[in-house]
Amino acid sequence: MRMLNQEEEVDAEVTWEDQQKINSFSKLNAKYSDLEETYNAKKQEKEFLDDLASELELVEVGEPVKYKIGESFINLPVEQAIERIEKDQEILTQELEQLQHNMDDMNGQMRQLKAHLYGKFGKAINLEKD
Repeated sequence: MRMLNQEEEVDAEVTWEDQQKINSFSKLNAKYSDLEETYNAKKQEKEFLDDLASELELVEVGEPVKYKIGESFINLPVEQAIERIEKDQEILTQELEQLQHNMDDMNGQMRQLKAHLYGKFGKAINLEKD
């Protein structure tokens, strides 16, 4: 019986089940990348809202500010603008938490698939991001 060192590739036959696991990993990886991109965009949007809320605290009470709704700007008293921003921040926080939860679940599934596939195929398979 011959011992394999870690640098040798394992010559194993790819079964139908193995191919299904490889496909599942690939799908999860693509979904994870999409979620990660969405998460980063929403995180940046929340940071912008945090900065905006800080700036609006410096505006005098009752003074109107331009608030963007869709593609239009409307004049709102600073208090209403702050309330809307706080609601938007809460919504973004919830969305970020949900996205992080989904990403954690996918990451766990990918770790399990990686462990199985690397255990069987060793360095003959590459499951890492470039």
